[in-house]
Amino acid sequence: MSRHFSICALALGALLVTAGAHAQESVIRKNLAARVPQLQNIDEVRKSAMPGLYEVRMGTDIFYTDAKGDYVLHGEMLDTRERKNLTEERVNKITAIDFDDLPVRDAFKIVRGKGERKLAVFEDPNCGYCKRFEKELATIDNVTVYMYLYPILGADSVDKSNRLWCAKDQGRAWQDYMLDEKPITAAAGCDTGAVSRNVAFGRKLKITGTPTLIFADGTRVPGAIDAKQIEQRLAAAR
Repeated sequence: MSRHFSICALALGALLVTAGAHAQESVIRKNLAARVPQLQNIDEVRKSAMPGLYEVRMGTDIFYTDAKGDYVLHGEMLDTRERKNLTEERVNKITAIDFDDLPVRDAFKIVRGKGERKLAVFEDPNCGYCKRFEKELATIDNVTVYMYLYPILGADSVDKSNRLWCAKDQGRAWQDYMLDEKPITAAAGCDTGAVSRNVAFGRKLKITGTPTLIFADGTRVPGAIDAKQIEQRLAAAR
């Protein structure tokens, strides 16, 4: 009888905690929506690692607020004991992409060594950071790179991407242009639908800058990183 009572008490306690959490979330949603027009469509509210502070998520944007929604903070939360950027970890989890869901037919492959490790990259041929990144990437061995042409910097980027897609050897043409700025030679009458599909797909994934890297474990990295960081990410993804 005593054991049964204890189980019932625990279950009731769990229900009360859950109800309390939902009630708190409702208060935060209501107050923020009423006071801040930009926070009308909140996707998620949950407790943060810091006592008394709640995480508010809209898409991939993270905010923090108190239990009543009276104050809002926009910035990064750092765990000084564990030396972790908790906001960055959370955003990485939210934006993770299933590598198998990438439309590989719209990418061309560059294989170095055995090509056992995988990396997808969205790049614009006119992106200076992409050219810097390509020099770092060229030093990485045993990797298969799925290159997605992602022209978001203007009409000239679209023209160059179309010509690169139509090159006889896409991978060679890409590296020749990005590393040595050699002219792009393209075949006439080529179907460039892949380039426009990449732009639509990238927008759906909220890829707003280049280069954007996607590793085999779904981790997304916006921006150029060096060879050492690429190696670390590839090792972690395996």
